[in-house]
Amino acid sequence: MSAREFNFDGLVGPSHNYAGLSFGNVASFSNVKSASNPRLAALQGLAKMRALAARGFGQALLPPQDRPNFRLLRSVGFTGSDAEVLARAAKEAPVILACAYSASPMWTANAATVSPSADSADGRLHFTAANLNNKLHRAFEHTQSARALRAIFKDEKHFAVHDALPGTPAFGDEGAANHTRLCKDHGSAGVEVFVYGRTEFDAAASAPKKYPARQTLEASQAVARLHGLSAERTVYVQQNPDVIDQGVFHNDVIAVGNANALFYHEQAFADEAGALDQLRRALAGVDTDLKAIRVDTDRVPVADAVASYLFNSQLLSKDNGKMALVIPQECQEVASVANYLEGLVAGGSVIDELIHFDLRQSMRNGGGPACLRLRVALTDAEAAAMHQGVVMTEALYHTLVVWVEKHYRDRLGPADLADPQLAIEVHTALEELSRILGLPGLYDL
Repeated sequence: MSAREFNFDGLVGPSHNYAGLSFGNVASFSNVKSASNPRLAALQGLAKMRALAARGFGQALLPPQDRPNFRLLRSVGFTGSDAEVLARAAKEAPVILACAYSASPMWTANAATVSPSADSADGRLHFTAANLNNKLHRAFEHTQSARALRAIFKDEKHFAVHDALPGTPAFGDEGAANHTRLCKDHGSAGVEVFVYGRTEFDAAASAPKKYPARQTLEASQAVARLHGLSAERTVYVQQNPDVIDQGVFHNDVIAVGNANALFYHEQAFADEAGALDQLRRALAGVDTDLKAIRVDTDRVPVADAVASYLFNSQLLSKDNGKMALVIPQECQEVASVANYLEGLVAGGSVIDELIHFDLRQSMRNGGGPACLRLRVALTDAEAAAMHQGVVMTEALYHTLVVWVEKHYRDRLGPADLADPQLAIEVHTALEELSRILGLPGLYDL
């Protein structure tokens, strides 16, 4: 059955700010407490969506989540009116207030893990919202993520949206950032690859020492069960603990796959040879060969890969059988990466085109092109059954640009989070957005 891949990019929310809440994410920590530009961040993301849609790639969006998260603030003891809650949190616990204002749902690679209908036992497209329980500012996201996914993919004949796994360390789940799918084409049965950082129930298993491993083997196995995946076409691979300690907090910072191509760094996996062997054997069962594109450390050190987000890129299939690599402009600014990419495209690789975007507002907070998108392979019937109001068109782009310019601030610093007017502005903007997207009641929690 034929299918087309859609990328659902996160629309950057009006509270986009640099609070440095993500320990283990080098870029996020490097820009802590500096001023952000929410308006520019949203416009940069929209420009990327528009350009890829104009090229004919399937492109849609997921809406921002309402902020501040008063449920979080009230659950930890801040009481009174909304303004009183904000004032007290700003005085007594400014970090918790920053968590409540986090715009991190923009990185929809963490919203859920997705298995297309060609892979699932019941023939439906499956989503499992990620619990993101490693970080306070993200641990509340899954409720609204599941709500938004159910609003967009509400036809249960075609879609199944699962709630997040239990929010315990054993089931730490970061969604599609640690998952990829390899296949002959998007509509045929594929191999689902889950990359984990640690094993909860094996004390002898290797694990990082400096930064937390956010994805567990147990969580990956649970998602595979929920989605009804075949054991023969499901592969579990451990991320290299040493590379996590170098700032590679998700697999999508060190590897990216598309169709039968895997673009990865030499240090990505704990057992590179074993991982590739598993993938080749599994792909043989779906009648395709692995195209492994390995980047050696002596060509691109891990530090340069992290600084440029070389692997936090999108691999997109083109009509000519080749692939385009969507990269942030930082890849042109790091010499080793720029030199490598020049040789890659000129050398006859399956990757024959580079598409680069200015996503600096997102990059400074630790998220590149791959963080901003959730990949969903849809058959024609599924694409018709999903909510159409989130599909990127030229008309929607122009409407959203006007909306952003009307509602978003062009500067947001740490002290601004105490301003009760900001909460009103965000809620007003999102209420209007729900009408634009045709999703009334999305923010009625």
